[in-house]
Amino acid sequence: MNIKLSYLYRDGANYKQFNEEIFSNRNHLELGYIDEEIRKCLIDGEWFYVDQWGLKYMHVHPWDNEIDHTWHEFDSVEEINEKPTTAVDISELLAKIMAIKL
Repeated sequence: MNIKLSYLYRDGANYKQFNEEIFSNRNHLELGYIDEEIRKCLIDGEWFYVDQWGLKYMHVHPWDNEIDHTWHEFDSVEEINEKPTTAVDISELLAKIMAIKL
């Protein structure tokens, strides 16, 4: 099973833009482990910087200094039978974000 990571950009006015990325799971990591490791690396248990994680930046509206910011919100991970949308394996993503946390 591959792993779908869902996340969103929510600006200060609460407008939301959603995205997801599907990763291969060649090492057959358990979903609970993946979720737990990701949550350990989030800012205040919810947010992250997509550029550090290598994910797509979701802010598409003109920038407003009063309500916009640069972090995105983690939504969920789930097992899925769809093809990966990236060449990055979920274990590679975990290694990358865990190294940032250090």
